[in-house]
Amino acid sequence: MRLNQAEFLEAVESNIIVRGTIYYNLQGVLHEVEGELYKVDTAGNIIKDPQGKPVTVPFYAKVRLPEELEANILRTKKFEVHEVGSFWTGILAYGALVLLGFIMLWWFVFRQVRAANRTAMNFAKSRARLLTKGRDRVTFKDVAGIDEAVEEVREIVEFLRDPKKFQQLGGRIPKGVLLVGPPGTGKTLLAKAIAGEANAAFFSISGSDFVEMFVGVGASRVRDMFEQARKHTPCLIFIDEIDAVGRSRGYGLGGGNDEREQTLNALLVELDGFDTIEGIIVIAATNRPDVLDPALLRPGRFDRQVYVNLPDVRGREAILKVHARRVKLSSDVDLALIAKSTPGFSGAELANLVNEAALLAARRGKKAIEMEDLEEARDKVRWGRERRSLAMSENEKRVIAWHEAGHALVNVLVGNADPLHKVTIIPRGQALGATMSLPKDDVFNRKKKELLDIITMTLAGRIAEEIATGDVSTGAAADIKQATEIARAMVTQWGMSDKLGLVQYDTTEEYVFLGRDLTRTKQYSEQTAKEIDEEIKSIIQSCYERARQLILGNKDKLELIANALLEFETLAGEDVVEIVRTGVLPERLRAKKSVPAIGNPTQENPILEGSELVSGLPKPAATSA
Repeated sequence: MRLNQAEFLEAVESNIIVRGTIYYNLQGVLHEVEGELYKVDTAGNIIKDPQGKPVTVPFYAKVRLPEELEANILRTKKFEVHEVGSFWTGILAYGALVLLGFIMLWWFVFRQVRAANRTAMNFAKSRARLLTKGRDRVTFKDVAGIDEAVEEVREIVEFLRDPKKFQQLGGRIPKGVLLVGPPGTGKTLLAKAIAGEANAAFFSISGSDFVEMFVGVGASRVRDMFEQARKHTPCLIFIDEIDAVGRSRGYGLGGGNDEREQTLNALLVELDGFDTIEGIIVIAATNRPDVLDPALLRPGRFDRQVYVNLPDVRGREAILKVHARRVKLSSDVDLALIAKSTPGFSGAELANLVNEAALLAARRGKKAIEMEDLEEARDKVRWGRERRSLAMSENEKRVIAWHEAGHALVNVLVGNADPLHKVTIIPRGQALGATMSLPKDDVFNRKKKELLDIITMTLAGRIAEEIATGDVSTGAAADIKQATEIARAMVTQWGMSDKLGLVQYDTTEEYVFLGRDLTRTKQYSEQTAKEIDEEIKSIIQSCYERARQLILGNKDKLELIANALLEFETLAGEDVVEIVRTGVLPERLRAKKSVPAIGNPTQENPILEGSELVSGLPKPAATSA
């Protein structure tokens, strides 16, 4: 409802306004008023609805408000007051808001441009990280199993602490130390221990952090890294996986190889060039020393190569004790026995073994790790986890039982193979069954008789299948592959062939960034290659016939082992040895449920996949179907 000046004043005097708002116009005469008032009839009475409530209607008015009238209106306390500016005041306010928006947008864009410029300027900067002292500090006490390597690098720490001890005799500390060894042996851990022991700055970087997609970045980062190091002398620089940047020059394909060579050249100059500074010691780690550039390995750059090998039995026990500090062990745990049963394990694998045992004990609700947890964790790390949920037909289980029984029987009969540890038809890892053997001691060399026995045992699974079923399956695929690899190495690398003599025929060269087959070279004739193939076939065939004769002569024991596997699924090595020796089940097994005779499996040939057999060369593992 729109009211004029008189109607608005009459409504105020009649006291029918419920509420209202006055908008003061600071620049004009008329003021806007809006609100609600009671609806009245012609007699001035307030109209009510059927429920008896007064009816209200909105109103709007533009009025003049003299001071006396304004005072009377405000005295009623039914009005709120708001001040509004003129049209130009609103325009100015809107313009200020737009201007503020443009300023904020400009500031954001300027900030992004500055960040991009800063990133571009820092792109060629070194990514070496200066190690913070006291944070996750590692010392030589945390490094076990590689005592010789620790002693060699300890000299570096002693030189940084007391250089006069070496300088008074005219000696100088090596400028570079190259840590060489298989993966998981503790090269990076040893570098961390050097950083923790040395009272000097320690820079850490990976070999892959140098080369990027832009040309010249790698060389620039090398120069910047050594520039930072010069500001913190004496200091240590650790380059992990240096083979990523230090590969031999001249054998690559593509432009990326040229960039890597520029980076390597810059590194060579900084290590021992025209302008070098004493007090910077470079430590690098790699598991591929064969691919490194010879100029990188010469004295003056990397004066010393420290070999970090797989630990022996005493080293493994020491490593287990280090990792056992962090877990709770039961009183029945004998770490020396675990160390003896883990030949070929690296430090990383031993750490994983202890961790797996802790997880296994926690899942079983135990308060401490027991010996059985460590043994099961060892088998899991070496051969994979059991897969009891894998659905297999009875016929497949029987074929696998005969296959593994053949491996186990011949393992005991040959005499020179690694002692049998366990045989099982429970799928484990990628294998459907496994025959596990462990050497009594660490094995560093293999004799010819041992290798022939390993091949014989490897082929026994297929022969057992053939004798029991009259057919063969794909389960022996990995067995055949391993037997072929051992026989080929005997002929071409180890000089164990009477026909071909003491000649090494395997002279494969694999250059950097090239495919393996692209650069394979033969330094012998086609006739010699034919003789090599014939000699490999002869070795495998003779071992195959030997395994067949052993199985045929002990077929009753083979069947007994297969039946026991179907009944108990897993047999210990000593149980199989007693079966072969006595021809009957051990008393421990006879006390359990009797083993039913199964006869021959059906003639249907199941397709078995996932077969894997790995002998004890150089690291003993499981034979599997």
